[in-house]
Amino acid sequence: MGLMLRSAALIAIAVPAFAADDKGGMPQLNFASYGSQIFWLVVSVVVLFFILKTIALPRIAGGLEERSDTIEDDLDRAAEFRKKAEEAEAAYGRIEAGESSFEDEVSARGLTLSDIDLGDLAASDLGAAAEAVFALADSGVSALEELEGARIA
Repeated sequence: MGLMLRSAALIAIAVPAFAADDKGGMPQLNFASYGSQIFWLVVSVVVLFFILKTIALPRIAGGLEERSDTIEDDLDRAAEFRKKAEEAEAAYGRIEAGESSFEDEVSARGLTLSDIDLGDLAASDLGAAAEAVFALADSGVSALEELEGARIA
């Protein structure tokens, strides 16, 4: 504490001596110009505050709001897709267990077989999966199993 007081006293003695020196020195230590320095400091801070308040901060807030909305929308869509996937998995389980038929599941969703028909595909439309798909004797769920096996290998 005593060292701090001695340092402050030394600065208080030395600063006016440098400020009074006409040979130059640091202008910010010239006590004669403190009033104008404080005035321009206040003006600069006020101008900077209004620039930030009117231009920069609204842009930042808008960006954060947009990001928040996008994340919320993505989470909502992910929840919808999860629900649809769980429904599809449950329907698949019912079909596999023999509790329901594919046609029953389609009609339970309010659709007809023509609504879900993807049309005819040529081998060239399927790319690398064409060989596995067209090698099947009967199309059905086993096509998915063979494609998964081909993808893993």
